[in-house]
Amino acid sequence: MTKAIFFDVDDTLYDHLIPFQKAVQPYVDHIDSFPYEEAYHRMRYYSDKISIELGGAGKMEEGSATEAMKRDRFQFALNDFGVEINTILADRIQQTYFECQFEIELFPNARELIIELQQRGFIVGVLTNGAEAHQWRKIKALKIDQLIPVERIFVSGSHGWDKPDIRIFQYINEQTATLPDQCTYVGDSWRNDVIGATSAGWSMIWFNHRNLERESDLTLQGEVTNFNDLKYLVL
Repeated sequence: MTKAIFFDVDDTLYDHLIPFQKAVQPYVDHIDSFPYEEAYHRMRYYSDKISIELGGAGKMEEGSATEAMKRDRFQFALNDFGVEINTILADRIQQTYFECQFEIELFPNARELIIELQQRGFIVGVLTNGAEAHQWRKIKALKIDQLIPVERIFVSGSHGWDKPDIRIFQYINEQTATLPDQCTYVGDSWRNDVIGATSAGWSMIWFNHRNLERESDLTLQGEVTNFNDLKYLVL
């Protein structure tokens, strides 16, 4: 039976914390031991929350509401940690964050594993939440499109369903002629990746490189913190 493995992008194939930290550091440098990881997760929480309220990734390409969301997520997240910023500063942080998001590289051993999986006959693809143009800039910055056929790269904003909606997983099964029990998903987000993939009948490997606590008792194929461990789990 042919096996298929699909990867999330943000904070799974590369370190999504780096652009966040670069963007907010000038505004929190006065705070000893600022909890960048916790603030980063809060930003992602508000980003997902506001995105859903605005209609999902398919609606997030441009417009005043989208720009406000990108600004507000930083205001809300930093405010949770006692850092109050006005809209002007939030816009500056968002602009820096945007620019830094394309100065990224794959996690160690990710490229090699993607190549080896395909050499061994696996169907390999990508499923990422986000607006189409924005996510494709990251995909090209990481050169994922040089490793994986473009027909196996799925951006939620292109299709109208965001993870954890099982319809995006079902759509991938249809497009790749695979069955749910043939597919494994690798991702970092419990809310979007773990819940989405398992609800769709896929196997799930939680890429928990930030050592977070499990949010429920769902059954996983495995849990890893790096691509070397992932290799030994899937090959």
